Amino acid sequence: MAETEDASLSPSTGTISITLSVNGEAKPLRLDPRVSLLDALRDHLHLTGTKKGCDQGQCGACTVLVNGRRINACLSLAVMHEGDEISTIEGLGSPDALHPMQQAFIDHDGFQCGYCTPGQILSSLAVIEEIKAGLPSHVTADLNAPPPLSDTEIRERMSGNLCRCAAYPNIIAAIQDVAGSAQ
Repeated sequence: MAETEDASLSPSTGTISITLSVNGEAKPLRLDPRVSLLDALRDHLHLTGTKKGCDQGQCGACTVLVNGRRINACLSLAVMHEGDEISTIEGLGSPDALHPMQQAFIDHDGFQCGYCTPGQILSSLAVIEEIKAGLPSHVTADLNAPPPLSDTEIRERMSGNLCRCAAYPNIIAAIQDVAGSAQ
């Protein structure tokens, strides 16, 4: 084998060995290097909470956290995330001990059909962290001051996550509830 070849690439199958850290657990996989992170999670690791909506990065149903930042898993290759910490909805809470954001979505009726809910919840957590870190959004008026936890600010930050049932006011209420109790 030539020195420039990757020892983990199998020429006969066209697959590569990687290990993803998902919800705090190492998950060894053998994948075609063209497999999206979304398909690796759903089809290879059977973590089906992350949804395939548009498969084009337009709806946000596939939102996961990578090293604490939200991404559309359908637009990212799995092989790009070896060494990263990936968080999915399955890693947040359990039926007996819901994460505060999961509970807030229930309390505020932040979902209807539920299809977008995993991506909405993960994106919501990222929104709170972005605001805490003082990261401005497109609608942040004063770039020298911490962004406010306003409806307008939250709407802008959540604009990449679509809800066909239009539960947006309830989602905003859930985010404000969790963000307010975290301060």
